[in-house]
Amino acid sequence: MAARILPVLKLATKVTIAGGALYVAVDYGLLGSSEQGSQALEKAKAAIPPALEEWMKYFGVEAQLPTMPKIEFSPVESWNSGVRWTISSLSEAPTKASDYTNQGIQYLKDLTK
Repeated sequence: MAARILPVLKLATKVTIAGGALYVAVDYGLLGSSEQGSQALEKAKAAIPPALEEWMKYFGVEAQLPTMPKIEFSPVESWNSGVRWTISSLSEAPTKASDYTNQGIQYLKDLTK
């Protein structure tokens, strides 16, 4: 019986973690516009160092934290340009495949003349 429940439990755990991560990403605005991404970055830059210090005190680690790297971020329209390019390429794929197929057929017809 346990052999049947374990895979289901593992799947449920993975789905729950993925769903939670997606919820947090949407809630913080990471998947939104560039302005929302900029605000999320500022929140993260403000929250991460104190959280690290608290965990270091909790675990008793005596170490000097390195300085946070300076991240220059300016919200521009090209924030998700790679994602936009990928999605537009995928949406154009059937049309391009049809065009290339027609060109190939025409090329084969020209060869057989």
